[in-house]
Amino acid sequence: FESIVCVTAQHREMLDSVLDIFNIKPQYDLDIMAHGQTIVDISNKVLNGVDEVIKKCSPDIVLVHGDTSTTLNGALAAFYNKVPVGHVEAGLRSYDIYSPFPEEANRKLTGVITNLHFAPTKTNESNLLSEGISNEKIYVTGNTVIDALLSVVNKNHIFEENALNKIDFENKKVILLTTHR
Repeated sequence: FESIVCVTAQHREMLDSVLDIFNIKPQYDLDIMAHGQTIVDISNKVLNGVDEVIKKCSPDIVLVHGDTSTTLNGALAAFYNKVPVGHVEAGLRSYDIYSPFPEEANRKLTGVITNLHFAPTKTNESNLLSEGISNEKIYVTGNTVIDALLSVVNKNHIFEENALNKIDFENKKVILLTTHR
């Protein structure tokens, strides 16, 4: 099969370094971010941009990842074009539609139009089953963030910040904390 990578750059500051680390070369970069835009602005740009990519590429499936407005609108563009949707990181739930906002709504709405649910954990699988999703459409895949971290840690990575290169990752316990907000 052929994979086509489309990025929206909803979080440009994080995206470029991740693409470099994993040597990913997107075929499409929608570059949607602009100062002062709203969730509605982002949603419109993603929906229209992904719609154009789908019409050019005629994919067999569209995979979306996470719980951002990009996730929801990428899935919606696929759904409108009658292309099956696979949701990576499916089944995460807080059960409070406003917390986190808008991510919880994005998760649930994406799930409604998803054909294949790739859940990180058995708990996420249980959430999907309790919502009436068929077991045949759910795959427990593990956590993509943990997998990405392990693939980088197992390499002899040279950090830009020299102080990080001095850490003894082999013989010391190291905690990595990332935050988003």
